[in-house]
Amino acid sequence: MRVGRILLVVLLLLVVGSVGLVFYYDGKLHRTDALTAYAGRPANTPGTNWLIVGTDSRAELSEQQRSQLSTGDSDGSRTDTIMMVHKPPSGRAMIISIPRDLYVPIPGQGSHKINAAFNFGGPQLLVQTVEGLTGARIDHYAEIGFGGFDHVVDAVGGVTICLDQPLNDPKAGLRLPRGCQQLNGREALGLVRTRAFPNADLERVVNQRKFLNALMAKATSPSVLANPFRLIPFVNGAVNAVTVDDGDHIWNLLGLAFALRGDPITTTTPTGGSEYTDDGDALAVGDNTEQFFTYIRKGAAVPEDLISGPGGVIGG
Repeated sequence: MRVGRILLVVLLLLVVGSVGLVFYYDGKLHRTDALTAYAGRPANTPGTNWLIVGTDSRAELSEQQRSQLSTGDSDGSRTDTIMMVHKPPSGRAMIISIPRDLYVPIPGQGSHKINAAFNFGGPQLLVQTVEGLTGARIDHYAEIGFGGFDHVVDAVGGVTICLDQPLNDPKAGLRLPRGCQQLNGREALGLVRTRAFPNADLERVVNQRKFLNALMAKATSPSVLANPFRLIPFVNGAVNAVTVDDGDHIWNLLGLAFALRGDPITTTTPTGGSEYTDDGDALAVGDNTEQFFTYIRKGAAVPEDLISGPGGVIGG
């Protein structure tokens, strides 16, 4: 009887301690007022939509870190990566890359490549621009910059990736052989940044989606979740690296991670092809773009002919 009471107390302490840690880390999350009300904002749409943004901001990096990560010295902050994660009412989640060169109306700024929205007006204007493009309401927001991505990858002990070809891009500080290998944070950052492909950004967004899927699979694996020496550094790294909306919490991020760890549908937003604009060469919004997001707005399955085929240098 006494042993039973002791075990009950220990179990209670573990539960209380775990709950306490969840709220402790939730309180440490960086937050921003990304999802604001504005006239004409889309009403709630079926399912759940995340906007995931990777920025090229170098503001928090020292000169040494910029050199180590080969980030360059550009000022300002643009969205190097824009992904929409759509979890429909039923069925598989989708990771949707929005090409940064997609030429769209940006409220109050005229038409520009979509990655300029963040530079013009931060997360609020980017969210409004994406909602204007898609007609779907964004429910959650997550942002990560150059200064945090590599720490998250290192915290889980690196991520194993299989490359279909060798990669050599001095601008991204990248030199990787063909085949399967474990990438550390610096190498992973170079991989998701490199545009050294014939299709440049369109090839890069495929690699970004595949790497995100691999990273989430590693982060939610028993080798991390059951190992406090991996789990605690990962949680610390993620909390320090990620900025979320004021209304988001750490349990929302956990739900996102588990939604992406399995077999999500991955695709690039269909476009009307290349066009020359005041911003230079860009990608046009086409009828297929509107058709694609009509299905997303309805929470319905997107037809195969609107889903982009496999690509990228990361093997499936």
